[in-house]
Amino acid sequence: MNVLWVFAHPEQRSLGGALRDDAVAALEGAGHQVTHSDLYAMGWNPVVTAADYGHDAEERFRVGPVSASALRNGTLSEDVVAEQMKIKSADAVIVQFPLWWYSLPAILKGWFDRVFLKDFAYGIEDPSNPGRTLRYGDGNLAGKRALVVTTAGGRAPALGPRGLNGDISELLFALQHGTLFYVGMEVLPPVVVPGANRVSDEEFRATAAALRERVLSIPSTEPIAFRTQNGGEYDDDLVLHDRYAPGMAGLGVHLQQEPTT
Repeated sequence: MNVLWVFAHPEQRSLGGALRDDAVAALEGAGHQVTHSDLYAMGWNPVVTAADYGHDAEERFRVGPVSASALRNGTLSEDVVAEQMKIKSADAVIVQFPLWWYSLPAILKGWFDRVFLKDFAYGIEDPSNPGRTLRYGDGNLAGKRALVVTTAGGRAPALGPRGLNGDISELLFALQHGTLFYVGMEVLPPVVVPGANRVSDEEFRATAAALRERVLSIPSTEPIAFRTQNGGEYDDDLVLHDRYAPGMAGLGVHLQQEPTT
């Protein structure tokens, strides 16, 4: 298995850094290949600019079409191309970060902004269904697996369904469903490390062992059962048909459930 490990933490000696190093050693020890995108160490530029695409500043900068044109014409910035090549070569992508302000660190959000471009990660037309695009379970990155690993300051109960911080599955929905599943990846249940500022040595050992187990089982882990866009469960306006999750609303309806008859 070829794994791309995208790491977004400014401190190598952090809890996240220690967990990553331990898990990478386990992967490599089992014969897997690990490629790294350590964004802070790389000095990754998270800001989308026209310079990424060799765009003429005299013309309006429409990011989607311009980036797609640059992809076709081979004029993308070298750092973006390098990351896309890593993704193409990967069987699985691990995205690791601390949960800051209920979201990703800006440097990681900018990695997705600059790398997941039109005609590479999205905007792929469905040849069998004109007018529809391959997304939410389909697309150029279908067949690859994704695993989110995050550390959070809040304790586990506060990240639960009735916790003040919000349910962690909903906090991660934009990343797991709206980004990774959107581009076709099979998204595995995340590894969440709560109370990250208060982890004891014993808790670290247990967490490291759990993460080792999760990364080694990437090929066999059952992915999150998100509904696919083109599986017949959504209407032409991409609204879930009434027979699925009847009477329900919110993010949870996009998880597969048995339809009523």
